[in-house]
Amino acid sequence: MLAAVRGFAVALVALPASVALLVCTLVSVALIPLGVGVLTTPLVLALVRSHARARRALAARWAGVRIPEAYRPPPADARGGLVGWAERCAHLLKDPATWRDVLWLVTDLSAGFVTALAPALVLAYGVEGLVLAAGLWRAFDAGADPYWYAFVPVGGPGTAVAAGGLGLVVLAAGLRFGPALLRGHFALTGALLGRPPEAELHERIDRLTETRHDAVDASAAELRRIERDLHDGAQARLVAMGMDLGTIEALVEKDPVRAKALLAKARQDSAAALAELRDLVRGIHPPVLAERGLGDAVRALALRLPLPAEVEVDLPGRAEPPVESAAYFAVSEILTNVIKHARADRVWIDVRYTGVMLSVTVTDDGIGGAGAGAAGGGSGLSGIERRLGTFDGILAVSSPAGGPTVVTMEIPCVLS
Repeated sequence: MLAAVRGFAVALVALPASVALLVCTLVSVALIPLGVGVLTTPLVLALVRSHARARRALAARWAGVRIPEAYRPPPADARGGLVGWAERCAHLLKDPATWRDVLWLVTDLSAGFVTALAPALVLAYGVEGLVLAAGLWRAFDAGADPYWYAFVPVGGPGTAVAAGGLGLVVLAAGLRFGPALLRGHFALTGALLGRPPEAELHERIDRLTETRHDAVDASAAELRRIERDLHDGAQARLVAMGMDLGTIEALVEKDPVRAKALLAKARQDSAAALAELRDLVRGIHPPVLAERGLGDAVRALALRLPLPAEVEVDLPGRAEPPVESAAYFAVSEILTNVIKHARADRVWIDVRYTGVMLSVTVTDDGIGGAGAGAAGGGSGLSGIERRLGTFDGILAVSSPAGGPTVVTMEIPCVLS
């Protein structure tokens, strides 16, 4: 019964609203060559989109049918005045979703109207059979052509009872399948208003293009960091050590004591240069990650933390090296943020494979308030998100004020 009432309400509102909006849209677009339509079309299309959003909301609330939007975002550099208004009008008319909305208006006032009324019509037809059996059949002259109720010719008490039985069946079917009929109306709406496969493909291409640029920028920044670290660290020490060895060569016979002291300094410089090179290599790709895998690499990170950490790992195999590296450095960045900003007393790290996703969850009992871009002047969690985006990964953050903070990362991959 509720499905019938809802369908009737949708049909009652849909027909006049869709007719009015369709007429206004067609008239406004037709007036574009005269200049008037440039001003009116954005307003009319805004009303069309509001009407479509209202139907999407009803579909989700009444039938559980989710209809995603596929509207293109407005240009970021939109201008004001008449020029900006004309650009907005052009942007709306170039959006394929606009024309899908118009096609939906045409369908909504025809097939959509019928499918919305279907639950109420079925119930009404069942009630008609019962009313015929209750005595309405007497209103039809038995000598004339019989009144057909479905396939039952009603012309007397017997056929009226048969019509009543059929009406009971129709009424029961309407009560049983009314919600399904209403879902059918919203499924038709979703087929027209929903996001087409090519839109998802275009979005994926745009995202891959963006993440590719991010990956290139990150690689360039990493290369500059390596060059800077080599130039300022190990390279400077090796140059100084070479100069000391030249001095030692000149002093080895004239001043053995000073030569011995310089040898000791050169040995210290060589050890320091080796340590810096190891740190640099560890920053590029930690040996424990290459040799033991992501689980042990994360455990090694936890051991170096200045606060207690619990690590749980459930990985039946190893992911590809780029995926492991991205996950490792993402965890390292998150733990760095925990130490710097969270004021936490404890941290928990969970690494597992869900069958299609490598999932890593980092939880701390700190003060909360974290969000994408909250750390590092906007480069903390947002930088991790860009790193994961290279692999179609996602980052989710739950950090209410007062804590706890839960950061979840998922990367689609296959384990070997």
